Amino acid sequence: MRIVVARCTVDYAGRLTAHLPEAVRVLMVKADGSVLVHADGGSYKPLNWMSPPCRLVVSEEDGITTWRVENKAGEELIVRIRDVHAELEHELGVDPGLVKDGVEAHLQQLLAEHVESLGAGWTLVRREFPTAIGPVDLLCRDSVGASVAVEIKRRGEIDGVEQLTRYLELLNRDPLLAPVAGVFAAQEIKPQARTLAEDRGIRCVVLDYAALRGIDDSDTRLF
Repeated sequence: MRIVVARCTVDYAGRLTAHLPEAVRVLMVKADGSVLVHADGGSYKPLNWMSPPCRLVVSEEDGITTWRVENKAGEELIVRIRDVHAELEHELGVDPGLVKDGVEAHLQQLLAEHVESLGAGWTLVRREFPTAIGPVDLLCRDSVGASVAVEIKRRGEIDGVEQLTRYLELLNRDPLLAPVAGVFAAQEIKPQARTLAEDRGIRCVVLDYAALRGIDDSDTRLF
């Protein structure tokens, strides 16, 4: 990774043309060959960039350093540097990638471990219970032993309700399981999804991820 803070102009020529007038900016050259131009604002998005594979050629003339970056399509990013305020080059190594917390797989695992949070006396039959069109997230028994299919989403939308509806239709054909009720569980449930689910007799449950993980202790709250 090479990072340069410099006063520069930037010109792009390709599917369209664009020009950034002279100002102090952050220039980044990554190990994969990509070149990004950032300002002190705009969050994570660069002002302009060139994605790999591309070729960077540096030249000097009349006190101006020119970076000419060209990709395979013939697009060009030309950075003309007048004053360099800071420069850093460092090998970052192989990045292990982003590990997401709170994704549906984590929610499913936590809810399977704490299935009683859906109701007193509930028990888990199986995670990923198979059907002809794919597995339903959890198959449970409620306090009186009736079957309940639970579909889990991070964000509950109409598509998730439709998915659970199809699972319920198939599961209710099995005389060993029927009647099978449905629970649509998510960290957030859209109003339209809730309306559709309740119209079809499906119970909606909003999941508290922190509480399921044991992080959120109601006894220690001020409010």
